[in-house]
Parts: sequence; structure tokens; C-alpha cells
Amino acid sequence: MELRRILEAVEGSRSAMASDISNIIRIPAIGPSNGGAGELEKADYVQTLLKGFDSVERYDTPDRSHPDVIRPNIVAKRKGSKKGTVWVVSHLDTVPPGNLDEWISPPFEPRIEGGRVYGLGTEDNGQAIISSIYAAKAIPPGRLSGRSIGLAIVADEETTSAMGVEHLLKEGCFTENDFIIVPDWGAEGGTMIEVAEKHLLWVKFTVKGKQTHGSVPQKGINALRVGTDFLSDLMARLEERYGKEDAYFRPPRSTFEPTRTSPTVDNVNTIPGNYEFWMDCRIIPSQDPDEILGFMRSVAAEHSGRTGAEISAEVEQRTMAGTPSATDTEEFAVFLEAVRSVADGDVEMVGVGGGTCANFFRLRGLNAYVWQFGGGSLHQPNEYVEIDNIVNDAKVYATVFYRLCV
Repeated sequence: MELRRILEAVEGSRSAMASDISNIIRIPAIGPSNGGAGELEKADYVQTLLKGFDSVERYDTPDRSHPDVIRPNIVAKRKGSKKGTVWVVSHLDTVPPGNLDEWISPPFEPRIEGGRVYGLGTEDNGQAIISSIYAAKAIPPGRLSGRSIGLAIVADEETTSAMGVEHLLKEGCFTENDFIIVPDWGAEGGTMIEVAEKHLLWVKFTVKGKQTHGSVPQKGINALRVGTDFLSDLMARLEERYGKEDAYFRPPRSTFEPTRTSPTVDNVNTIPGNYEFWMDCRIIPSQDPDEILGFMRSVAAEHSGRTGAEISAEVEQRTMAGTPSATDTEEFAVFLEAVRSVADGDVEMVGVGGGTCANFFRLRGLNAYVWQFGGGSLHQPNEYVEIDNIVNDAKVYATVFYRLCV
């Protein structure tokens, strides 16, 4: 009976959730490596929403590359009587908005329309911040007879996580008795729980040719031409060589995607002497990122020898996949049943391309589970979240808090 009242309280907070997510979307929180000022202002506002917790602590740290920028991390807890904490881990930062011309309304001016809230960071990851706060608020006050309830609201998820969840791990905020939910990826209808991730490899390629006038290309080495030929050949050979599939993952193959390029020259009639591009690689666990990097460099050497350009490949980020999270525990059974109570269909356990905070827990032997109701709009212009999804997520977290903490 008490759980029913808790879920009714969540449902009754629908308008307040829409209002609070709108307020946090108004505050930009783009990391300095992506051209922003960081998450500090948003963290200060989110902290005002955390009334009623037994403790609210900050684990702020200077940015490693921009030490004048503070990367904030919030840890809020309601104390339980037993060992361990049931955590929901969300993140403050967003990616940049991209081409503003593709936004119907400005990315930092939230718009509520048709049961949705539009704005940068609504699904990724405002949905998780607000749903976890309201789930915790719905639990009646007083000391919990089970485990503690914990919310970790972190910085730096969209880049390295070194100043976010990794910082909290180093500070000893999590233990082997914890149950950890990371709402940073979700399938439409809430039908998939992510329990494993791929290896992550980001590579920067630099092509050094020789600049010359556009009318005499034979006197130079066109770095852009060499680079695009090299990229086309590299992608075809990577897909052929590493085409093995693992049906557990979505998608089932390793992926190798070019994502970013540098500018070359400012005028049309100059042959560029330098060109840079980056690739985002998500690699199934049975394949070795170091072996793949070596293959990339061997293809680069071939093109260098043929063209006279110098092509280098440097690792910008490499994260190995941790051991998949256990699905045979009592805690996971509680979580799975809570998800099934709201999901629009059968619930599957899957692996994904990854890059979430969950993998950092798995690398340290801790189980972590990635789930939320997904809408598929994250990292896109006109990002939005369904208000129903925020409410349903909060109902799941509240149910898990009730079963394991109350």
C-alpha cells in the first residue's frame, strides 16, 4: 500500500518535473574542451533541488587542461541502516548544440509542447537528474531500514569522465555493497537494460603535406586530398578486417566513424599542407584496440610511402570494456521487476557501444546498469524528452528505493 502512495506522489509531480528540467536546461553546461565554461553554475542550481537529504557534499576538482575551470560533482545521500547504497548516477554536462540553424527554438530556451520538453540536455542527461531527484523525494522522510539512497550528479561525462565519476571513485564514494543505476542510455519503451559496453578508442590522424599555390599542385602535397583518400581506404579495410559480429551488442559489429575535421586553409586557391581528422571507434570486447591501432598505423604508412605525406595516428582516448554486470543477483531481480512494471514490451539485457559512466564501475569490479526510457534525440538538434519518460523513470527508481532501502 505504501509503494502505491509513493508512485502516486511521483505521478503527482509531473508538472514540477517539467518546470525543474526547464530551469536546468536554461543553464549551459558544456565542458571546456568542447568550448564551454563547464558545469559549475548548473551544479549550484541543481544543489538547491536537493532539500531533504541527510547529506549533500561537493567533490569539485579543477579541470586538468583548463585549471581555471572547476568541474563540480554532487553526492547526495539519505542514510540507511544496512551496508551499501542504491545509487542513481547522472551527469551535468552536455555536448555543444551544433548548427544553431537546425534548432527550431534556441537550445537553452526550453519549449514545452505536445508532452515534450525541448532543449539541449533534456534527454542527455536532464531526464536522469530530475527523475532521480523526484524518486528520492517521494520516499517518506525518516531513517531508512534498508540501504542508503544515493544520487551522484557528476561532471565530465561527455569527454573523459576523469573529473567526474572517476574522481568520485578515487575519493572512495562507492563500495562493493552498492547497487548502481546509470540512466545515460535507453531504448524506446524502456525495453533494454545495458549490462556491458564495447571498448572505446578515439584516434586523431594528422596529415602533413606541402602547401603551394592552387595553380601548381605538382609543387606541393595536398594534405586534404591525401587525408580523404587515406580515410576512405582505411574505413573500407577496417570494416572488412574487423567485421565479426557479437549478437549481444547493439549494433553487433565494431564501428569506426570519422567525426571531426580541422580547417585547412582560408582561401580557395591554396593547396593545404596540413589536415587533421578524428575517428570514434567502438570495438566489441573480443577485438583488441591496440591491434586495431597498429593496423591503422600500417595503413597510414602505406599512404605515406605512396604520397610523400607524413601521416600519424595518436590516441586521444582509450577505455577498455569492463566485465559485464551480473544479472543473477537479488538486487538486479528487484530492478528488473521494477523496469518490467513500466516497460512497453519484453525487457532484454544487452551490450551497447558505450561510453557511459557505468563502464568505470565495471572496471573496478562493481556492477552498474544503464537504463532509462529512451527517445532517441540525444546529441541531435531539437533534442527533447518525453515528460512521460521522466515520470516512468522516476517510478522505477522509487520502486527500487522502496524495495531495497525502505
